[in-house]
Amino acid sequence: MPFFNFADYKQHYIQLIKIGLPIVLGQVGVIVLGFADTIMIGHHTTVELAAASLVNNIFNLAIIFGTGFAYGLTPLVGELFGRGDRDKIGALLKGSLLANTIVALIITAVMTVVYLNIDNMGQPDELMKYVKPYYIIILVSIFFVMIFNSFKQFADGITDTRTAMWLLIIGNVMNIAGNYVLIYGKFGCPELGLVGAGLSTLASRVAMVLLFVIIFVRSERYAVYRKGFTKASFDRVIFRRLNSLGWPVAFQMGMEGASFNLSAIMVGWLGSLALAAHQIAVTFSTLSYMVIYGMGAATSIRVSYFVGQSDYVSVRRSAFAGFHLSMVIIIMVSIVFALLRNDMGYWFTDNAEVAAITSGLVFIVMLYQFGDATQIVFANSLRGISDVKPMMFIAFFAYFVVSLPVGYFLGFVVDLGIYGIWLAYPIGLTTAGVLFFLRFNRKTSLTKVSRLSS
Repeated sequence: MPFFNFADYKQHYIQLIKIGLPIVLGQVGVIVLGFADTIMIGHHTTVELAAASLVNNIFNLAIIFGTGFAYGLTPLVGELFGRGDRDKIGALLKGSLLANTIVALIITAVMTVVYLNIDNMGQPDELMKYVKPYYIIILVSIFFVMIFNSFKQFADGITDTRTAMWLLIIGNVMNIAGNYVLIYGKFGCPELGLVGAGLSTLASRVAMVLLFVIIFVRSERYAVYRKGFTKASFDRVIFRRLNSLGWPVAFQMGMEGASFNLSAIMVGWLGSLALAAHQIAVTFSTLSYMVIYGMGAATSIRVSYFVGQSDYVSVRRSAFAGFHLSMVIIIMVSIVFALLRNDMGYWFTDNAEVAAITSGLVFIVMLYQFGDATQIVFANSLRGISDVKPMMFIAFFAYFVVSLPVGYFLGFVVDLGIYGIWLAYPIGLTTAGVLFFLRFNRKTSLTKVSRLSS
């Protein structure tokens, strides 16, 4: 039997692209919004760009953590969908909305404590008058992010990835239009700068939730799930299951996000220019991350579907097909980055020093994408087989034992500055990717269902 036979993977490639493309397009929409936010804020003032970088990096951790918790719904829905058991999926959604609401309240409380201590983070004093009002507005929007996540993971689990895609696109168009009006004070509105960007983000997040609720209530496609949703009462078994899958994924993703956000705080110690360049480079790196994460999410959906059918050969092939496609995407993105690296900084700011720092960081972005793609695909594959608890320990080792200390050492001891901090990213991400792969490869080499899902 050959090591690789294209015919064995062809159908998996097709299905992953079919399911994953709407997720990717939705994720790219999020990145376009990030680009628009950064460009519009950066051309208003560089100080506001640095303030946005600080707040967005702090909240990225909270949003990543909350999104990770919501991902616990996807493998459960996928397994039921694979078995053709539609009645219980509506009950799962109802339980997820309750669980996500509780998590949203916890995140809001934690982020409020962070807000009360934001003056003690060692950031430049000139940022604070912009940071604080923007922070409060984004804090209010967290609840709506979590509710949207519940509906999105439900829809993704039944392979309806297009609905969330269109809602993300609509929300992003609303956000960009709102930015133009409120940041610069167009059409008789006051010029609010960074606060205007925050208000526009909040409004778009509320709108996306309302639209998803309307679609769920009215769509014929969701009728069978709506019936289960309406009839379901509080189910402790479902609630415990959602929590048992959601918290480990949340902590795994949260630790990954925390390593990046703590690195951003270290970058802030270098001054506003370094922080502004960091924000621009993060915006570009997040582009490839979101594209690959769309493919990773599709991989998780397919893997959980085949777990529901007890087809473990297809479980493995789906995972490796996702990895193959991700590597192709990374190579294509890296070529684009290499060609545009000298121009990227100027898209966001007129400051030549910020643009020069950004150009240097692009090489590191290209380097770490390969480790990032590996950890994304195999982390999602582990979620698909509901083997999530070990991921927390792997993430802790890769990001807190390896990445952060290396970043501090290279950045401040070796004195490479922002480049040293960023060089730690490929090291930590590759470590995580290899360990996730080894775990998935070992677990899926087992053939008994009880051992696979233990």
